[in-house]
Amino acid sequence: MEILELKEVHKQFGELKVIQDLSFSVMEHSVFGFIGKNGAGKTTTMKMILGFLQPNAGEIYVSGEKVTYGNANTNRHIGYLPDVPEFYGYMNPKEYLKLCGEITGLKKEQINKKSEELLSLVGLDGVNRKIRGFSRGMKQRLGIAQALLNEPKLLICDEPTSALDPIGRKEILDILSVAREKTTIVFSTHILSDVERICDSIGVLDNGKLILQGTVPEIKNNRRKDTVQIEVANLKHTKELEEKLKKLPFVMETTVVENCINIQLTKADKFGMEILAFLIKENIPVMRYEIMEPSLENVFLEVVG
Repeated sequence: MEILELKEVHKQFGELKVIQDLSFSVMEHSVFGFIGKNGAGKTTTMKMILGFLQPNAGEIYVSGEKVTYGNANTNRHIGYLPDVPEFYGYMNPKEYLKLCGEITGLKKEQINKKSEELLSLVGLDGVNRKIRGFSRGMKQRLGIAQALLNEPKLLICDEPTSALDPIGRKEILDILSVAREKTTIVFSTHILSDVERICDSIGVLDNGKLILQGTVPEIKNNRRKDTVQIEVANLKHTKELEEKLKKLPFVMETTVVENCINIQLTKADKFGMEILAFLIKENIPVMRYEIMEPSLENVFLEVVG
């Protein structure tokens, strides 16, 4: 079932076109990575999904219901974590979740049960300190707990790991990996290693247009360029070897970085054996031979220019 669907959405501010003909959908209990450089239109799109901004054209559906600007009805299906969540600093985590639960209309027993469950999920159970003393990572974790309080069908996270150190980023990603069992997650980011770690599918946004969409393996395979990397033992062999490799009919391009030669070729699994045979014939001592997998970072840099 599709939890989120955008159909030919456009948004502009004055003469500035921020979103152009944006269409994509997100399936239930999946993690969708919304990727783009700063200013690509990610936050604008999320605000339209939440009904905070009105599209100039197009339609948005959450759990099959059409999103209407200024009408928060569809937001009962959504939990939202902004890039910089704000809290009442004089409260502790339990007090804050109690307030959010009361605003949402949950009963006292539900609030207590869900608060304990969610604070445990995000690693804040037993923390009674005032929120004003929390680190950025602790605030992000509390923000996720708050966003999951009403058991949303869709959790939207805007750059949840962008300002965190590696440990904090890992903690947030671990939490989202567990939370996917309870909900569908859409999170925007420009940190591509985060996307590769937990996302089922991605959409790449550039200048307001979706220029790439699909699962991570599909995208990497479709944009695949077979590359073999050879690390030679002696630096003096590299240029000589490169010149000889260029003459092989299946070699498309070569580059040298110190004592490594990157060879772009057709069908690395087939012609790679001929390269190995060539190295043996030429009596070239090789430290490492590797068929390189395409990275999401390389694909991203290629498509956004």
